[in-house]
Amino acid sequence: MYNVLLVEDERWVRTAVRRTIERTSLPFQVVQECQNGLEALDWLHHQRADLVLADIRMPVMDGLTFLSQLRERDTTTSIVLVSGHDDFKYVQQGLRLGVFDYMLKPVETEEMQACLRKWMDSVGSQRLEAKPEAKDAAALTPVERVVQLIHERLPGEITLTDAAAAVHLNPSYFSQLFKQRMNQTFVDYVLHARMGEAERLLKLTSLRISEIADRLGYTDVAYFSNTFKRIKQYTPSEYRKRLTEAGK
Repeated sequence: MYNVLLVEDERWVRTAVRRTIERTSLPFQVVQECQNGLEALDWLHHQRADLVLADIRMPVMDGLTFLSQLRERDTTTSIVLVSGHDDFKYVQQGLRLGVFDYMLKPVETEEMQACLRKWMDSVGSQRLEAKPEAKDAAALTPVERVVQLIHERLPGEITLTDAAAAVHLNPSYFSQLFKQRMNQTFVDYVLHARMGEAERLLKLTSLRISEIADRLGYTDVAYFSNTFKRIKQYTPSEYRKRLTEAGK
């Protein structure tokens, strides 16, 4: 059975697509439904789907931005874009980002069946060609393993004690080792990583600043804004305003 992640902001459309997949009688099951690209990225941080069916126009993070962000860290997951708009520019952008297929709403059972059959026929060879050689986790140094862990847990937080425990080292010793290897303290590295995630969310989503602060674990929005300004030279609202003006 192949696992499918369904990314669509309208609940009734998700229900219709899921039922269409079931009617194909092919070995596919929807294991998770997400309302936007950001929610899907969060889920894919910890889970894996064989195939992702994603709408293009969604709030918070649209389908093409989601696909672009996913491709930065994962070149193997197959994506099928589903849209209610017959616009070739979407097809072009999707193809450039390695989309497997493109379907228009409403998706009929025959069309879904043809798409899924085509995917089943080609997925084996595609994955063998696309799968990168991953560095063996056992070959990573303790600091490299923790850096990887920090970015896997974003937008959440990881403490020095958590990090040291993950690599079976004393926190004090690991703190010295990290600073020696990275030329900055563990706390500073995590702070910069979190502010980098805040910057990404300001650029790519329509989340309110208070929502971004909450995702990053800050209950005090003013403190979050001051921290962001200290690292990025602008408050979150100033940063987003500059992005808007630059896009005009």
